Amino acid sequence: MLKYRELDWKLICTVLALCLIGIMLIMSAQYHVDSEGERTYFKRQLVWLLLSLVLFAIIIHLPFRLFDATAYLTYAISIILLLLVLFVGRSGGGPARWFNFGMINLAPSDVAKLAIVLALSRFLAYSKLQATSKRRLGISALLAIVPVMLILKQPDLGTSLVFPVILLIMWFWSGLSHWYLLLILSPIVSLIAAFHPISWAIYLVLLLIFLFIVRPGVPFGIVSMVANLASGIVMPIAWGRLATYQQMRILTFIDPGRDPRGAGYQIIQSKISVGSGGLFGKGFLGGSQTRLDFLPERHTDFIFSVLGEEFGLVGSLLVLLLFSYLFYRAIRIAVKCRSRFASLVVMGATSIILFQFIVNVGMTLGFMPVTGLALPFLSYGGTSLMLSWGLVGLIVSAGYRWQDY
Repeated sequence: MLKYRELDWKLICTVLALCLIGIMLIMSAQYHVDSEGERTYFKRQLVWLLLSLVLFAIIIHLPFRLFDATAYLTYAISIILLLLVLFVGRSGGGPARWFNFGMINLAPSDVAKLAIVLALSRFLAYSKLQATSKRRLGISALLAIVPVMLILKQPDLGTSLVFPVILLIMWFWSGLSHWYLLLILSPIVSLIAAFHPISWAIYLVLLLIFLFIVRPGVPFGIVSMVANLASGIVMPIAWGRLATYQQMRILTFIDPGRDPRGAGYQIIQSKISVGSGGLFGKGFLGGSQTRLDFLPERHTDFIFSVLGEEFGLVGSLLVLLLFSYLFYRAIRIAVKCRSRFASLVVMGATSIILFQFIVNVGMTLGFMPVTGLALPFLSYGGTSLMLSWGLVGLIVSAGYRWQDY
């Protein structure tokens, strides 16, 4: 019998507060639009919140060992859904990214985020191999690469970036040294440095010095060096294979003025909205950028811009503090759990929310390219909200059963 008093109500109330703030911001973002349907988005979000709470209640009542036992099955189902959506999925005039069931749209990529956390947690928790074992790293990387490749087929670059982050954080939490993680990440630096031959040459020399100091072992060192060389060589090819809009997102992130009326428009208007809010903001429903329809995708991707314009620095800091407290409570639970599987699940679930939070807020402030990742709990979207509450359900459930092995 579940003892409700022993649930982490501080974490639950924090998340609920974020959702209520989100509904208020969605109402404000769509308040002045001409379409009656769009003006009621906040009501739909409220319905999704109620459904999400039902999902949350179901998850916390289920024994945590059930998630352990069905981890690989959940992963397999998510892969099947990602394959099916390529053939029978729906999208707003573009590539297929979700299934349409009347009033409900199901995004398999969101299901895959939850599935990869469970699958990686089970593998890493029960693997007898050392943290630096090539086989252990290879199998766990393969688990993450499969959904990434299928999501890139949609194509959805922003969502695909979540999976490597989950993998890296769970590698670290399962015992992989931060030095090894730096070496694993080094090919990304090589990709960036390879834009200029001299900078790439300097970087490779510094990498050799780093390998000499850290001494990760001959096999790992050779693989790392080969990966960096390969990254630099294939960079021009990879750049050419990116869709035009993806290239423009990266270029306008570096210089929004390159295309102020096209790809750079969103970033410019977002920064104007946030900056115009000042210390206390223009007040609820008082945002001029929002009211005059200058800010695009304001109820989804740029909901934080609405917050900054209408409630200013004070309101933005309040939301940032609520998110910070959420991450603090979740990490405490991960540290406390006696079950290795449960601890990894909590860190994996937290990493999804954390990454999407950082990327979304970063892109509204112009620190990151526009990726289309929603701000958890605040942005409009039923599947995203249910996924976020599902992750919170896993975290709270693990915290409640922290003594279980």
